Amino acid sequence: MTDTAAPMAVDSLVLAIADGDKSALEELFRLEAGRLIAVARRIVRRPDLAEEVVQDAFVAIWQRAGQYDPKYGQARGWITRIVRNRALNLLRDSGRVDHVDGETLDAMGDRVGEANTAYELMPERHALKGCLAQLDATKRKAILLCYVTGLTHGEVAAKLDAPLGTVKAWIRRGMIALQECLG
Repeated sequence: MTDTAAPMAVDSLVLAIADGDKSALEELFRLEAGRLIAVARRIVRRPDLAEEVVQDAFVAIWQRAGQYDPKYGQARGWITRIVRNRALNLLRDSGRVDHVDGETLDAMGDRVGEANTAYELMPERHALKGCLAQLDATKRKAILLCYVTGLTHGEVAAKLDAPLGTVKAWIRRGMIALQECLG
């Protein structure tokens, strides 16, 4: 596909996504993901965070494709703006997070144990436990640490020894999966 044909194809794909066409989302990802990762990487300066930004942007594109209006510009610009805004938000939000030192973590006690105990004590027949069980262990642990023990994303990142952006993505994706499972 030539670069001049790509904007028209992207327009039609976004309109198809607005109609709920999952194959159009896959095709859009195939056509534009590389370019969008490059855009995000120029902003966040880390390949892993750029990939998270683009993945998050594609979730937003799926959810908000109905808001795209061709009379205001090409879809390529619309999706690029979504990626750019997500990347800038990631930079802004990560700048506000306090990094937690080892002493503070020790003072918090065994929050991982508390989160695991809360999960284990949940009745087997409870729908939430079934949905949590479908998540991979890291997403489940991150969600439990945030929502059961009240740790911040930065504290969870320190507890799990993982990058903050990764932990945020785990929690966001896990919560989306829980909403779909419980919905």
